[in-house]
Amino acid sequence: MRFTKITIISSRKPAEPDINELLQYFGGSLGLFGIRDKDKSCFRIFITLLRNLKEEGPISSDDIAIRTGLTRGTVVHHINRLMESGIVTSEKGGYQLKVDKLEHLVDIIKDNVDRAFESLKEVGKDLDKKLGL
Repeated sequence: MRFTKITIISSRKPAEPDINELLQYFGGSLGLFGIRDKDKSCFRIFITLLRNLKEEGPISSDDIAIRTGLTRGTVVHHINRLMESGIVTSEKGGYQLKVDKLEHLVDIIKDNVDRAFESLKEVGKDLDKKLGL
């Protein structure tokens, strides 16, 4: 069974943020960077994938590890989480963001959320019927 893990965190947009604060807010709101990520490893990996959009093709976990100064194990752990969230794909021995613009990334996540809620609604309707509600 294939699944997409979607987490949305509602928080206030920082007042007059710089680019890093805005990127942290963006990724944090999408549940990409958890509070346990003290050294901002997932954020650093996300930024590396974002920068790699301007280059040709996917980037390997080894290259991400070199660029971020993280171990390959840490990179693979966070890449798997980003793949579970539906925003990163694995292609040709490397990884890349599914889209070339962050705005489109939000569209993908919204579509995934909409599908999840439609499915839940159908199950709720079926349960109501079976429970005689």
